[in-house]
Amino acid sequence: MISILLATYNWPQALKLCLESLATQTDIGFEIIIADDGSTESTKQVIESFKHSSPIAITHLWQEDIGFRKTKILNQAIDAAHGDYLVFLDGDCIVQPDFIAQHRELAQKGYLVTGSRVLLSEDLTQELLTWPQWNFSTFCTALFSKRITGGINKYWPLKIKLGNGSWRNYKKFVWRRIKGCNMACWKSDAKAINGFDETMTGWGHEDADFVFRLQQHGIARKSGSWSTEVLHLFHKIHDQSNAAENARRVREKIMAKAL
Repeated sequence: MISILLATYNWPQALKLCLESLATQTDIGFEIIIADDGSTESTKQVIESFKHSSPIAITHLWQEDIGFRKTKILNQAIDAAHGDYLVFLDGDCIVQPDFIAQHRELAQKGYLVTGSRVLLSEDLTQELLTWPQWNFSTFCTALFSKRITGGINKYWPLKIKLGNGSWRNYKKFVWRRIKGCNMACWKSDAKAINGFDETMTGWGHEDADFVFRLQQHGIARKSGSWSTEVLHLFHKIHDQSNAAENARRVREKIMAKAL
């Protein structure tokens, strides 16, 4: 089984769309573990409502809001996962109906997958947040027009899906294109490296650190582009005051390994 580890923090309207998109999957062999970094009651209400309307198994993990501690709550989610394969997703992302199916096709022992995203504009995001229910077919209406007018930053990856193959494999660690909002690995591999580094707090680069340590553990990286794209809702930039320090720590690990 696949476990979706869904990170969220105080954006219940976006989480609702994300959960609704997960409810429309063609492959229903998955559970949802919500890793909640201290959201208020309104987020809990969205989750409880989804539990009553969907047959998908869902677990809500919550920790007190004392700053950005995504690494800690994600490690709790890894421990709680019943699936042997983990797909990491953020609550501000909407998935296509074949998201689970595509990740399952790319899943391979000895590999992790880093997916990609389609960025949505502020105007399109605000429009979607008013929808009473998520509908991918409706979203795809006039899709090319959305690309031309800047509503989305990619068109063809939503229209063309490419299969598995060695062309997806990275030869070495590459920092770019690592998106914590869309990546996957085997639970046993995540546990073998003790999950995320919980000393990395604040926004930024905990995902790159996780991928680097997996690769140092002997896990190869595979691209999930042109297969697993998520729709990333527009939001203002997070507090990045810790990002430089987190990046420095990742670079330090990379340099130490190179010596």
